[in-house]
Amino acid sequence: MAKVVVVGSYNQDFVWTTDALPAPGATRLGTFAGGPGGKGFNQAVAAARAGASTTFITALGADDTAAGARLLATAEGIDLRDDVHPDLATGTAGIFVDASGRNVIVVAPGANAALSAGFVQSQADAFASARVVLAQLEVDADAVQAALDAAGRAGVLAILNPAPANAPTTDTMLAVADVLTPNETEFAAMLARHEGREVDAAALAAMPDAGLHALCRLLAPRATVVVTLGAAGAFVSHGDSPRGDAASAYRVPAAPAQAVDTTGAGDAFSGALAAALAGAPPDAAFADAVRFATRFAARSTERRGAALAMPRHSELDK
Repeated sequence: MAKVVVVGSYNQDFVWTTDALPAPGATRLGTFAGGPGGKGFNQAVAAARAGASTTFITALGADDTAAGARLLATAEGIDLRDDVHPDLATGTAGIFVDASGRNVIVVAPGANAALSAGFVQSQADAFASARVVLAQLEVDADAVQAALDAAGRAGVLAILNPAPANAPTTDTMLAVADVLTPNETEFAAMLARHEGREVDAAALAAMPDAGLHALCRLLAPRATVVVTLGAAGAFVSHGDSPRGDAASAYRVPAAPAQAVDTTGAGDAFSGALAAALAGAPPDAAFADAVRFATRFAARSTERRGAALAMPRHSELDK
């Protein structure tokens, strides 16, 4: 099994489902469920269920939630390496989901914010045996940079999922990432932050390919950028390398789905993309991995929850 290293967050999710998202000052009736989440853990579970041998590097508190995280990782066959902070709580998230599957989320980072660059650097053996390293932005920025740098030193593919949108990326992160996987909102936020370009995130799906490709090249001249566009699929823009593709820019349509909860769909895409790229032969087309990740993400929306809503590789053929 090809190996993926995921560096990122673990959160305990508290999920309320209601017919419509509450307006400010309003109260609505709904149902409650809890479960594991955090962008890092979601992506680690996605990578593992998509067929990759997965190591997950994270930070936890010294509480019952942390103990549960270790048990869950073991059950999923994930090699969990945790930076323990006894003075901090393990991360939590409050998620509200409406009848259409749309969601709003509030995250309390807890120990995630204390994941140290030094701890990431101490896991050199994990990076040395990996084929793909995947990181997001729900942990300390220095830890994210350390993960991307470790991938570079090991000569393996570095994927940065620049999420959530309000977490700042740096020019150094963009310079060393080989692949970026933003959604529309995250892509628009990065353009505003790095290039001073204001674009309407909702209009990106309808933008002509040439214009969207130009924005991707402006933002990250070297990297491959995969902008996920929800029901409109994904747009791929290559930089220095076409990664086995015939075209430098193209679209991949979304897979059909009966969505009930889109929480974690972006994480499903990034984790599955990492697994597909890790397991692909050197001459494989990048588009094949994107198509697999699109199908995987679509299936994840057909169940409620985040990490435990990730499908298994065998389910995609059904």
